[in-house]
Amino acid sequence: MTLIMFKTGSMSPTIPAGSVALVQEKPASEVLVGDVVTVDRAAALPITHRVTSVSPGRGGDERVITMRGDANATDDPVPYTVTTVRAVLGSVPGLAYVVVWMSNPLVLGAIALGASALVTWAFWPRAARRGGPGGEAGAETAAQA
Repeated sequence: MTLIMFKTGSMSPTIPAGSVALVQEKPASEVLVGDVVTVDRAAALPITHRVTSVSPGRGGDERVITMRGDANATDDPVPYTVTTVRAVLGSVPGLAYVVVWMSNPLVLGAIALGASALVTWAFWPRAARRGGPGGEAGAETAAQA
């Protein structure tokens, strides 16, 4: 399972731009019309669209699929010949913006400094507490006895 981020709105309104989706690899032989899948493309970024047709390929595991983005009026210009795809299991709108912001080096540095300060504070040696053994109240009690 992996995460993918959506930069464009070609799958809107189902998966709007700025969403993060959880995808799982599966054999192309299990792809059905209506599935939303991600396929790799030669010399281009992977594409995630809805499957509009599936037909057998040359080999037993190979399939030729056509796809279309939910916001697009026509199918993608060329079919995709695949043996595996990554099926979208679910998505969270807007999460890509948070992921991109959190990966900024300044934000990562601030988080690291904050975590370091918190750990230092948590494990910093403390003076003996009042009223406990060896504290001031315990010394006064021992002197009075």
